[in-house]
Formats: sequence, C-alpha cells, structure tokens
Amino acid sequence: MSRAVYLDYNSGAPVRPEVAAAMVESLAEPGNPSSVHVYGRAARARVETARRQLAGLVGADPAGIVFTSGGTEANALALRGCGRSRLLVSSIEHPSILDSAVEAERVPVTRDGVVDLGALDCLLAANTRPALVSLMLANNETGIVQPVAEAARIIHAHGAWLHCDAAQAAGRIWVSLSELGADILTVSAHKMGGPAGAGALILAESGRTLAPILLGGGQERRRRAGTENVAGIVGLGVAAQLAGDDLAAADTTCGVRALRDRLERDALRLVPDAAVIGAGAPRLPNTSCLVLPGVEGRTQVMALDLAGVAVSAGSACSSGKVAPSHVLAAMGLEERVKGSAIRVSLGWSSRMEDVDAFLTAWADLARHKGLKVSEAA
Repeated sequence: MSRAVYLDYNSGAPVRPEVAAAMVESLAEPGNPSSVHVYGRAARARVETARRQLAGLVGADPAGIVFTSGGTEANALALRGCGRSRLLVSSIEHPSILDSAVEAERVPVTRDGVVDLGALDCLLAANTRPALVSLMLANNETGIVQPVAEAARIIHAHGAWLHCDAAQAAGRIWVSLSELGADILTVSAHKMGGPAGAGALILAESGRTLAPILLGGGQERRRRAGTENVAGIVGLGVAAQLAGDDLAAADTTCGVRALRDRLERDALRLVPDAAVIGAGAPRLPNTSCLVLPGVEGRTQVMALDLAGVAVSAGSACSSGKVAPSHVLAAMGLEERVKGSAIRVSLGWSSRMEDVDAFLTAWADLARHKGLKVSEAA
C-alpha cells in the first residue's frame, strides 16, 4: 500500500528520526531509575536530562515536572490531585478533561471560539470555595488560541488556581509557564514528534503538594507512582529540545504557517462556498478547520482517505469514531456548518506536495457532490 499524505498532526505527529534513535539507544541499556547501581544511575541520568530538556521548552523548574503516561493522565492528575473542592472547565476542553470532570462547572465560549472571560469572572465570584479552572492553551479541533494570561489574572484574583492543557500548543508556539500565569501545565510527547504514551504535568511551584492518583511507589517526588518509562521520557525530552530549536530558528512556525495559509487560500478559491472556522481568531500556525457545506465531515474524511490523504473530523480520542463536535456546538455554529467540518493539521515533515494532494482530492470531492468548483481547479 502506498503511503498516504499525512495531515493529521493534531492527532499525533510522526516520530522524529532523532527521537527514534535516542529511544532505541535508551532501550538497549538496562536499569531502573530507582536502582542505585551503575545501570540505575545511568537510567536516572537519562530521565533527568529529559526533565531539563522539557523544562527548557516551557520555562519551568525541572523539579516541578511530573512524568506521566501522556496528556490524559496528566490532565486527570491535575484535576484529581490538586486538592481543590470546586472545578471549572471551558466548554471546548479536550475529552480527557470533560470526561474526567463531569461534575465541573462549564465556562462558555464566544461564537469566535474564545473563552468568555466575563462569564468566567461571574462564575468565580458566585462561589468562594477553593477552585481549579482548567483552560486549554490551543483547541485541538480549531487551533484557536485562548487568552490564558488574561484568564489567569481573573482566576488568581479570586484565589483560584489555573490548569492549562498545552498539549496542542507546546512546540508549535512559544509557551512560557510564567507568562501564561498557569499554576499547572500539561504537555504530551506525541503532539510534537515524540512517542505516544509519554507526557508530563508541570507545576509552576515545584514544591506544591499534589496528591497522587497512582499509588505504590515514591517515584516522581511521590507525585506519580510506577517505574518511569525511560525510553518514552527520553523521546519526550529530545522532541521538546528539537521543537524548541525549531521555534528559536523560526523555521517550523514560518514554514508550516505558510503551508497552512496557502492551503486555506486555495481551498476557498477552489470552492467558493467553503469556509474556515476561526479564521479571524488567533490560531496555531499548523491547524485549519475547513467547512465543505452539505458534505458531512465523516464523508470527507473517508473520501480523502480513499484518495490517499489522512485528515480528521473532530477529536481523535473517540475509539476511531467520527462523532459530532462538542467544540463547534459550544461555539453555537449551525448544524449544517458544524456537521460539515474537517480538521487539517500540518507539522515538521509537511511539504507543499502534501498541500497540493489535499487540494486536488478535496476539490474532486466537492465537484462530485455537486458544489461549485473553480475552473482553475
């Protein structure tokens, strides 16, 4: 089978070659990081190197990093381990937040997909119980970047804490723990070219108490029991270092943004009735949420897959199902719009040929469905 064009980085980026090489090297060496012999000390050194690499990406104290099995566990640890008696979450959070805190109060978003800061302020003022607010930095479906720093000022004025899920943003835009004002931050390796199954929860105050949700050992400063996944952690560290290097050189952001902008510009030229959700809001440079009116998102995903182009509709965390988007519903979009959206997301290995392949397949689908397509297509 020929390899499909991969435009689904927000589900999971391809592992970078340097990451794979570092992980293979790590796997060749025995040793439990908690052992005191030479092999254990070598494994511990690899873990601590990765801790420093990740800290460098987000401007954190390495001592505040808790390695986890991924973003989902990190989010659960933030919500369940924070010790706050009241939870508030935005209505566009990832399912790993919404399903882990079904009792949480929902903070609405505007039609532009941006959290309603006025509503957040009112909700916090209505109840003085110790609260944790969970607000993602960038939405996984639309790429819309949230005003986290402004929200943090409101949250802290009410004596609450802020947890920020930065899984989609870290490595794609600059992320500074102090500038965001977040008390707790989530990152995930496989969104930035690292392995699936590795992530971290990062505490702004490294000495802050965090009740573990996994018991049975004193690993990660007694915040997360279980022998560390050394190879996965090494992969996360290398991916973080490479992503930071790319951001510093501006190569990835500028290159990916140019590809995304070209994709959107030509998509709207080819299919005049198409639309880009969130086009007027700050967005990740790699993400496009496209609407093909009258054509269901799942139909587009399947048709594009048959044409050799891999994209998504909604979140990829639903056991392979293509379900209606709670994010677009929270934005108040009409049924015909939210049901006809797909997500195209690019990354470190994306090329102009990939964009061309998508545009050709998408225009063919639109033409087949009876939509007006530019003669230039």
